[in-house]
Amino acid sequence: MRLIKINNKFKNNIVRAMSLTIVLSSVAIFTSGCLGGGQDSTKVLNVYNVGDYIDESLISEFEEQTGIDVQYSTYDTNEMMYQKVKSGSTKYDLVFPSDYMVQKMSREGLLKKINYNNIPNFKYIDKSFLNPKYDPTNEYSVPYMWGTLGIVYNKNMVDDKVDSWDILWDKKYTRNILMFDSVRDSMGVALKKLGYSMNSVDKDQINAAKDLLIKQKPLVLAYVNDDGKDRMIAGEAAMGVFYSGDFPLMKEENDDLEYIIPSEGSNKWTDAVCIPKTADNEDWAEAFINFLCDPKVNARNTEYIGYSTPNSEGRKLLPEGLRNNKTMYPDKAILDKSEAFLDIQKVIKDYDKAWIELKSY
Repeated sequence: MRLIKINNKFKNNIVRAMSLTIVLSSVAIFTSGCLGGGQDSTKVLNVYNVGDYIDESLISEFEEQTGIDVQYSTYDTNEMMYQKVKSGSTKYDLVFPSDYMVQKMSREGLLKKINYNNIPNFKYIDKSFLNPKYDPTNEYSVPYMWGTLGIVYNKNMVDDKVDSWDILWDKKYTRNILMFDSVRDSMGVALKKLGYSMNSVDKDQINAAKDLLIKQKPLVLAYVNDDGKDRMIAGEAAMGVFYSGDFPLMKEENDDLEYIIPSEGSNKWTDAVCIPKTADNEDWAEAFINFLCDPKVNARNTEYIGYSTPNSEGRKLLPEGLRNNKTMYPDKAILDKSEAFLDIQKVIKDYDKAWIELKSY
């Protein structure tokens, strides 16, 4: 399953210095009103998020303005968070799952429905992110950040046009290609190259993707995770599969690198904010979601994280170089060919079997 990759790019001092006085005052008034007036310092909001996936100074400011004590802890993968929430060993009030995990958790009854009366700032979420396949009624999740999967290549090592997944199977680049060490990501690339959905549940298509990856394996230098970024920066490979949010930092370290979304389309992923079924403080959780959705807060948080925001008003407040960056905000035509990963519970064992066969080949 996909790991959520985070970087610390774009900590611009100008945006960091934006005044949040009006925003935070509004949050304080809102939380006081929706909770019946007055602050309860004994209230604790338990937030469980991916490491380095929020500007933590915002947490302190939220606490100061609302009197809510935020207990913040982190996890590495969607699956780790899922197991913790499902076990009930710790009651979290907020979690940040990816699209397919939102679908899985809501289907299994692990999430509460959100009261949008407590989140007036939801109106700033771009309409293109409403009613997604993983949460078609918008009952269980609020979009947090998003991005794409594509190819990063070194223009000094690649003299061909890079516009298709096909180049990852070009023998000219033998032992010069990096692939994700991830079943859904790499299988998804192969499925897309074959013209199939990244969420295919057809066993013949799954096996065809496996066979295609086996054919590619002699060309692959390594199957990587976070270490792949350093290897591309160092010029160890000509190209590799990466997330859009990883690219800006890579580009800063090595200006010879470029990023493209293949013409066949790709994975457009979304991470969301959700309230687990076991949450004790859903009103406080909704107050925090509302705070994160405020455009000024969102712009600050987006710049810190370095991924793309689904908040249309927040995007307008980003520096021009980020706001109109085609890597972070691709044209609609290519996004229309892309798709979110969905929960494919009925065939996930077939994907895992295919991946094991590939890795052991």
